[in-house]
Amino acid sequence: MIRLLKKFRPIDWFFACVVVVFVVGQVYFDLKLPEYTSKIISQMIDPTATTADIWTTGGKMILICLANIGCTICIGFFATRIATHFSKRLRLEVFKKVESFSLEEMGEFETASLITRTTNDIQQVQMAYGMSLRMLIAAPITAIWAILKIKNTNVTLSLGVGATILALFVLITIIFVAVMPRFKKIQSLTDKLNDVTRENLTGLRVVRAYDAEAYQQKKFEEANVNLTKNNLIANRIMGVLMPAMTMVMSGISLIVYWVGAYQINQSKVSYPDLQSFASYSMQVLMSLMMVAMLIVMIPRASVSAKRVLEVLDTKNKIDDPIEKAQIEGEASIEFKNVSFSYPNGEHPVVEDISFDVKAGETLAIIGSTGAGKTTIMNLIPRFYDTTSGEVLVNGKNVKEYSKHDLRDIIGYVPQKRFLFAGTVKSNIGFGNKSMTDEEMKNAAHIAAADEFIDSMDEKYDSHIAQGGKNVSGGQMQRLCIARAIASNPKIYLFDDSFSALDYKTDKLVRSRLKEITSDSVVVIVAQRIGTIKDADKIVVLEDGKVAGYGKHEELLKNCSVYKEIALSQLSKEELGL
Repeated sequence: MIRLLKKFRPIDWFFACVVVVFVVGQVYFDLKLPEYTSKIISQMIDPTATTADIWTTGGKMILICLANIGCTICIGFFATRIATHFSKRLRLEVFKKVESFSLEEMGEFETASLITRTTNDIQQVQMAYGMSLRMLIAAPITAIWAILKIKNTNVTLSLGVGATILALFVLITIIFVAVMPRFKKIQSLTDKLNDVTRENLTGLRVVRAYDAEAYQQKKFEEANVNLTKNNLIANRIMGVLMPAMTMVMSGISLIVYWVGAYQINQSKVSYPDLQSFASYSMQVLMSLMMVAMLIVMIPRASVSAKRVLEVLDTKNKIDDPIEKAQIEGEASIEFKNVSFSYPNGEHPVVEDISFDVKAGETLAIIGSTGAGKTTIMNLIPRFYDTTSGEVLVNGKNVKEYSKHDLRDIIGYVPQKRFLFAGTVKSNIGFGNKSMTDEEMKNAAHIAAADEFIDSMDEKYDSHIAQGGKNVSGGQMQRLCIARAIASNPKIYLFDDSFSALDYKTDKLVRSRLKEITSDSVVVIVAQRIGTIKDADKIVVLEDGKVAGYGKHEELLKNCSVYKEIALSQLSKEELGL
């Protein structure tokens, strides 16, 4: 939590100083009240004192109470402002950091864990900072100030209070050490619970299709029980603290009045002084009570702060170069002896891959499952960096460009199609915020999406559910293609993006794409021969290596892997063999 203080702005430190001023004022007024209480008691037993004297002293006590209330309100206002604005900025910083992650960094954190860190963990930190600004400053000031006031009152009573405070401090330390590991485990188990919940909601159709509700309930129940058990253990440990504090406070009151009564009889202390001593003792114990309340929050907040910092401290494996090159000239892509291995992977996923494709050309990539097709597509927009070799875009290594500039010229349709919650229009224009209605309709027409959009109740303003759950797979795929077209890219990447389309629609979309890509590069990953056979160049992959490279007719003659794939889908007559 201390490291997160570095993220405080100057205005936050200013408000923190304001809080300190009001805390000092609050403590001053708190410790001033026992003096007037003692004074009133003295006036009540003083035969020379008048009712007016008591009223005057009481009036001053009321004013002090009002001033105390004013300080408390100001402390709450500024402390809350600091904590809430800090958590707002921290959430945004974590969100931006996650957005900057490459696929490699994303693999280090589970999605459910990142959600928990952005919400629950930052909420814990916010609450701890808000309470700390109020109590962590007030507690030591109150304790020290009160101790200074009572230390010369009575040595015996002071020693008794001091011994009690020491015992209470030891108890708090023991509880703190015992509960910290539990809170670490609780946050980890919260991640697990969120992960199971998210998995169940995301895969709800599959769960129902396989009648696996009972299995999923069992998984959730297991995660839920583990979290509950650890919460109970942690809370039981923390539960010892408040009764112990109450017992100590009651015990110290008993000791003060018992010993004080004996010393009054011995004329060693006066009743007003005893009352004042008791009030100051309670102030000291109340300070410890504040610390105890913080002890409940700080262990969990410390764990949460550490988890947030783990995200913020993660170094991006893919950074922008110091001197960024400008993307100029005609669109082109070239792979030069490219090899790539995933982190902790034993063998390269792709090895010694070389090909090139220029503006106006279409390159197709085909191969069996796991051959490395999607990996090659991920290297072009620099989702990963090559292990060896170079990926060139427009004649320059992709590492020479900023990620923003590089991805700005790419229209990418991933293998796992995804739509965002919003409207048809907002999804098509996701990569082009200045898109006109004409551009939107043209993109939808090229992707053959206008056919079903025009039949929707609100046309382009029709609602799209998160993940595109209210449209079919083919419709979702066409909207994803339209989104890529609407961004007016120089490079189109279609990663198995025609698989959900029927042959007629597939051919229609590709023919319309051909009309608008005369100055662009098109790279298609596909499993169907019909989708790629008209491509200018075809790369055939087998076990991460290039097994064939050329046109459809050449590969049928020269590449046994390609011929085998083709014959598994089409007859010899259809292939012209």
